[in-house]
Amino acid sequence: MKKVLTIAGSDSSGGAGIQADLKAFSANKTFGMSVITAITAQNTMGVTDIFDIPESTVESQIRAIFEDIEVSATKIGMVSNERIIIKIASELKKYNAENIVVDPVMVSTTGYDLLKPEAKKALIENLLPIAKVLTPNLRETEVLCDMKIDTIEDMKEAGKKILQMGPEYVLVKGGHLEGNCIDVLVSKDNIVELVGERINSKNTHGTGCTLSSAIASNLANGYDVLESVRLAKEYITGAIKNSFDVGHGSGPVNHFYKFY
Repeated sequence: MKKVLTIAGSDSSGGAGIQADLKAFSANKTFGMSVITAITAQNTMGVTDIFDIPESTVESQIRAIFEDIEVSATKIGMVSNERIIIKIASELKKYNAENIVVDPVMVSTTGYDLLKPEAKKALIENLLPIAKVLTPNLRETEVLCDMKIDTIEDMKEAGKKILQMGPEYVLVKGGHLEGNCIDVLVSKDNIVELVGERINSKNTHGTGCTLSSAIASNLANGYDVLESVRLAKEYITGAIKNSFDVGHGSGPVNHFYKFY
């Protein structure tokens, strides 16, 4: 079984962040490990507090993993400040980490800012260049490339702009556009539209975390990027279809719908 690492924040309600990542790893046939970057107080209705883990402790967690265990893929999620971002990039380069999937978590589903403004530059300069796959949603894409996105063609143009910042592939997620859920996978050689079913559900807490973790698992298991993304998109669609009514707000997806 391949070993996959998540570097992200903890979600106390269990629907997103580290908790969602570990569930997605297990559901996609990999062994999950974690480096916690922040502790959040949140539930299905929103985020109320964030405590950043000291960068020295983040560094210690990364070293503990890489000095003992072979890591086949790494997913990076919520990294809220500049110092942690720089430390993560430095450590992953030192250990020649492969198959890095970066989910540039900037704003929660409920609208809470998870990335400090001064950290945006650090994220672009340090994490994007080491990413095999970057998975921004439309709002994050607009922030990264400083343009408004209203159409599929806008998504393609934005993906090409972000590609120049260093990642090998950019998956621009189109879930917030009207109509079918069309994601656009952009590389230097190709642009592929991936069409998915739109599901009428309020339970979408943790979908971005889950999708990027599924992509990392598929890469670890030997699939190429396009197939990894396609399989992950199928997985998250099923997880949303079988989601849970937990709490009073946006409930979590069902990571283990294939098993029960």
